[in-house]
Amino acid sequence: MKEMTSKERFQRMFQHKEADRIPIIDAPWEGTIKRWKREGMPDDADWRDYFDIDKVSRLNVDISPQYEVKVLEENDKQVTYTTSYGVTLRKFKEEDSTPEFLDYKVNNSKIWFEETKKRMQEGADRINWERYKKVYPEWVAKGHWLEAGFWFGFDVTHSWMCGTETILIAMLEEPEWVMDMFETYLNSCIKHFDLLWDKGYRFDSIFWYDDMGYKNTTFFSIDTYREILRPFHNRAVEWAHNKGIYAHLHSCGDVMSFVDDLVKIGVDALNPLEIKAGMDPILLKKKYGNKLVLHGGLNAVLWDKIDEVTQAILHNVPILKENGGYIFSSDHSIPNSVSLENFKTIVETVKQAGRY
Repeated sequence: MKEMTSKERFQRMFQHKEADRIPIIDAPWEGTIKRWKREGMPDDADWRDYFDIDKVSRLNVDISPQYEVKVLEENDKQVTYTTSYGVTLRKFKEEDSTPEFLDYKVNNSKIWFEETKKRMQEGADRINWERYKKVYPEWVAKGHWLEAGFWFGFDVTHSWMCGTETILIAMLEEPEWVMDMFETYLNSCIKHFDLLWDKGYRFDSIFWYDDMGYKNTTFFSIDTYREILRPFHNRAVEWAHNKGIYAHLHSCGDVMSFVDDLVKIGVDALNPLEIKAGMDPILLKKKYGNKLVLHGGLNAVLWDKIDEVTQAILHNVPILKENGGYIFSSDHSIPNSVSLENFKTIVETVKQAGRY
């Protein structure tokens, strides 16, 4: 079979058909990229070109409340600042550190309804038209798979605006507030991507982050999901399908108990299939292989152990690639423990195991 573009490979996977090989994508940490450059990758290289893997490009819009972004304090080790979502963060300057969330402005329903929601009026100025006018033709010409970056639901509200504890309590005590936030964010996504679509920009799928699980369980019950969040997932999927494109959901953690519902509402692809949290990609392939594209499912903890990770690839990929419907990546991202040579070996092994 002749060599395909990324777009052609992805299209075949979403059609549950074989391609020349499975698509290979991932997300290296900033420190991982720096390590690879220290180990020989050219400074000006696109790492995807360097390793000869696939390219996915995403169109994003600003759906935030547009609160002031302001540096409050900075020294050699850290910077404290406010975000456009009204959160105060402390970010450490060490490579790949996790920010510390210090304060949430939107911590109750009163401020949401009286202030924050009013700041989320849609408008063409929330789209970086100049950038997309330049890069979109290049993406199309080079055969990239194009995604519309939706963001709505539990993830954005609990992780970047209100805080996890606040949202989990509100899902039980003030569900109307939580659902209003979900709806407002989804409406903003739809209206802005309708603007892009109407201007002639086309994308192959919507992709959205909505982390609903952690290790061995979900943040909330299946009944809560069905009552409060699933209607908005369903609406996003319907919007995508009405455009003739696919719906691709990223949900970290163990969401095995939600997959039946995700398939029922028509989610086309699920990522990252986090093994270390409790996901079982092989079981998912057996149950949903003709309906759901599986994306990920290779334990990131193993990626600096070259013998173990190649063994896992050679075992899992031949099963997961059957009849298409599989996109290779780690089950999270590529940590900076992964050397340049190790990643080269990983890519070579995937290309071997993932060829049709």
